[in-house]
Amino acid sequence: MEPTNIEAPEYFHKVVDCQWACPAHTPVPEYIRMIAEGRYADAYMVNWKSNVFPGILGRTCDRPCEPACRRVRVEDEPVAICRLKRVAADNKEPIEDRLPRPAATPNGKRIACVGAGPASLTVARDLAPMGYRVEIFDADAKAGGMIRSQIPRFRLPESVIDEEVGYITGLGPVMRLGERVESLGALLKEDYDAIFVGCGAPRGRDLDLPGRQEAAANIHIGIDWLSSVSFGHITRIGRRVIVLGGGNTAMDCCRTSRRLGGEAVKVIVRSGFDEMKASPWEKEDAMHEDIPILNFLVPKAFTHEAGRLTGVTFEPVEAVVDEAGRRRLVPIGEADVHHACDDVLVAVGQENAFPWIERDIGIEFDDWGMPVVSEVSFASTNPKVFFGGDAAFGPKNIIWAVAHGHDAAISIHRHCRGEDVTVRPAPGVTLVSQKMGIHEWSYDNDVSNDARFRVPLRPKAEALGNVKLEVELGFDAAVGFHEAQRCLNCDIETVFAEPLCIECDACVDICPMDCITFTANGPEADLRERLSAPALNAAQDLYVSAPLGGTGRVMVKDEDVCLHCGLCAERCPTGAWDMRKFLLDMTHAEAA
Repeated sequence: MEPTNIEAPEYFHKVVDCQWACPAHTPVPEYIRMIAEGRYADAYMVNWKSNVFPGILGRTCDRPCEPACRRVRVEDEPVAICRLKRVAADNKEPIEDRLPRPAATPNGKRIACVGAGPASLTVARDLAPMGYRVEIFDADAKAGGMIRSQIPRFRLPESVIDEEVGYITGLGPVMRLGERVESLGALLKEDYDAIFVGCGAPRGRDLDLPGRQEAAANIHIGIDWLSSVSFGHITRIGRRVIVLGGGNTAMDCCRTSRRLGGEAVKVIVRSGFDEMKASPWEKEDAMHEDIPILNFLVPKAFTHEAGRLTGVTFEPVEAVVDEAGRRRLVPIGEADVHHACDDVLVAVGQENAFPWIERDIGIEFDDWGMPVVSEVSFASTNPKVFFGGDAAFGPKNIIWAVAHGHDAAISIHRHCRGEDVTVRPAPGVTLVSQKMGIHEWSYDNDVSNDARFRVPLRPKAEALGNVKLEVELGFDAAVGFHEAQRCLNCDIETVFAEPLCIECDACVDICPMDCITFTANGPEADLRERLSAPALNAAQDLYVSAPLGGTGRVMVKDEDVCLHCGLCAERCPTGAWDMRKFLLDMTHAEAA
């Protein structure tokens, strides 16, 4: 193998697994150390620059960073990264004076954003301070999109939404709330230099089953029902409720039902429990509130009497894999099962709806009715129109919408300057030694077994009595400190200097993870098998040195299992190993 080029920004970026996994590439270890030091406002601003909504995401993110966390190399649970984000948001002092100011001088460019959700708000956050006149259209009276309309208040208080949306509206975008865009073609005829479509995936899928029309009064589309609850249009539901679907929307529906009068609420899913799309903690929260989840039941019909819903009939199934490796649900031959209920909430998925986008304005759509959008620039086939969030590639989560917004803002900025929108600005990178003495470092490198702390919850009876009362109470400062201490500082990298190495193998002897090997070079597949411990994860790179002067061997380090404990650098008698802090700062539109 060729020697590793550690100067390439993506090399150590991949080693910081949590930041690599985050769609917005938030520098997670950096802000966690700040939380441990009580620097909550600093930690908040690190988050705000990349993920825009720290307080909101600290309660609602789907946490792609946590499965990647290296803490699971030494124990079962990752660092509570998401909940630590909330610690910074809840404990910070005022940060308004740290935010960008509205542009003093307009640059003469007008941008229209369709939808006032997280993707459009991120575009405005990036472009408005640069002098762009950003106009945000939304049919609702308040900005926030699905953040405000579909996430229940017991998970996300409106005060948090108002605060963080307010930071963006304070940057000067023109908020055209209460104005629904009925025609993209008409918008294109106005004097906009670019248009960003961030309208989300506004339509919930329905189930066209026997009895659907006859019992329609008590069968509700989940996302529409949640919106009606959020805006106060619905305040009650029947005593017996069935929620159909296994995603996070279904979990929000069943938990909301419990607070609006549902005494016997159950979730019924066609797939197995482990296959449900809902996040594990969402399922756990539902079951904690005494909501059973029934699996492998496919709905067949809605039953009704005299125009009133009486229940749902289900067919029991099982999952089988055919000879081609395709998984199918097949009946198991048992009799149909009937579950009585007063109301049904259908939460079987969401889909995009673009009836307001004409098909003759230069925007190509695929066979599924989705716009053809570049995954790099987020541009459509009409060079003035960009998409992001759920409107671009279907339903995901807030953090994905934020990442899309940042990238789309870069493209819009380049488009307005007549430049190639596929070009991305290079991130800012620093790599600085943490050496404070011969065997001392500027960070805590002790690796200990520390179990993950549980987030305290409001007492169940109290929580179920009010749909607007937040259930999770969050970590206090003391628990936040201890949870932050579980971080293994994966951005403190082991850096090897070949000229200083005397090949004593002391680092090999002391490494607790057997991730360092001195051996003859060879092809990657061969090297991975010949290390002290086989390097099985091919997705994570090997760190390979140049040939060493004494024997011609190379140093090979398996980055996948390294705990960044620094013992190799402490043990090395010549200083060939150093611990250096790597910071990757994603550049946004202002640097494009």
